[in-house]
Amino acid sequence: MKTTIQQLDDKFLVTLEGELDTAAAAEVDKTLQPLYNTNGLDVVIDCEKLEYIASSGLRILISILKGAKAGGSRVVIKKLNEDIQNVFKLTGFINLFEYE
Repeated sequence: MKTTIQQLDDKFLVTLEGELDTAAAAEVDKTLQPLYNTNGLDVVIDCEKLEYIASSGLRILISILKGAKAGGSRVVIKKLNEDIQNVFKLTGFINLFEYE
């Protein structure tokens, strides 16, 4: 699993690549910890190369969303593949996030 964060002028850009399964979740959570307080910057999560997400990965996304909303920021998810879209639909996550 590869996770990168770039801070641009007005937002954070997160790229998730690979399988966000239970084994990778602890490392991804540690990497994304700075996004739990975004200081007013929006967060864009690029999932184009994300192949799989487990419930532990969904919990990480919820933590980012909670922190962002508390600070008045938005979380936008882009380029979900069909399989992950189905996971979001089945879990109700589809209604929690904004999408590009």
